[in-house]
Amino acid sequence: MSAEQQPAGSAARPSETSPTQAVPPSLKAAILAEAMPYIRRFHGRIVVVKYGGNAMTDEKLKQSFARDVVLLKLVGLNPVVVHGGGPQIEQLLARVGKKGEFVQGMRVTDAETMDIVEMVLAGQVNKEIVELINHAGGRAVGLTGQDGGLIRARRMKIASKDKPDEQIDIGQVGEIERIDPGIIQTLTANGFIPVIAPIGSGEEGETYNINADVVAGKVAEVLKAEKLVLLTNTPGVLDKSGKLLTGLSARQIDDLFADGTISGGMLPKISSALDAAKAGVNSVHIVDGRVDHCLLLEIMTDHGVGTMIRSH
Repeated sequence: MSAEQQPAGSAARPSETSPTQAVPPSLKAAILAEAMPYIRRFHGRIVVVKYGGNAMTDEKLKQSFARDVVLLKLVGLNPVVVHGGGPQIEQLLARVGKKGEFVQGMRVTDAETMDIVEMVLAGQVNKEIVELINHAGGRAVGLTGQDGGLIRARRMKIASKDKPDEQIDIGQVGEIERIDPGIIQTLTANGFIPVIAPIGSGEEGETYNINADVVAGKVAEVLKAEKLVLLTNTPGVLDKSGKLLTGLSARQIDDLFADGTISGGMLPKISSALDAAKAGVNSVHIVDGRVDHCLLLEIMTDHGVGTMIRSH
């Protein structure tokens, strides 16, 4: 029996609470047709998505994100998810009586904090994202940088702002030495959606906490991704008056660093975006993760929801 022949009230009809029920079928068809050029253009290409912020904690946004990722895979793109977990880490640190400390946007990570980071990122958060995507109809697989030798890292030292010749030791925080994309390529080629926790492995088997924005940027570079999409809790990159900057070149980003417009927690995010753009990722998108279906809006329509940084 075709959909047209099914009786009224059958399971094929949208539910009474469907948000699209009031949209005329002709408009739905037009919307799908408008997405066709994007589907054709990006078919078979890799899109790396950094998942974090409100989109990870708001129940509706979590479901929306999972459905977007599955749809991208179903129409022929290859999404790769890299996630953070700052709020969840803060909650567990508070429960054990520790207070999070940051230096230039990087979390100071002693041995006890590293244990908590691993527990939260590799255990709790990674598995929840995998389950969300699988429940939405995808085939997600959780990874950390330790799996398949994915991320080799070394201890990071940060130059002091006041004394540039001095190095600040921020503990088991890593910077990436190299990425072996083999396991990601194998998974995507076989229909899976990799979900990566930003934990790297050192030469002696020690683990390192790595900024998720940095991991997403480097993964996008190594995979020669079509796009890198960074979800944030802001509308995108803002100028000093709070106005959204929708399109930027690498040179304009350098100017925003120089005049102090970009600072604090946005530093590692924008630095990663800039490095990826300069390394050949065609476009980098810093989008508002608080917007429902922000991934589809940014990738499949002309109506973006953030800042796009062009590679040239």
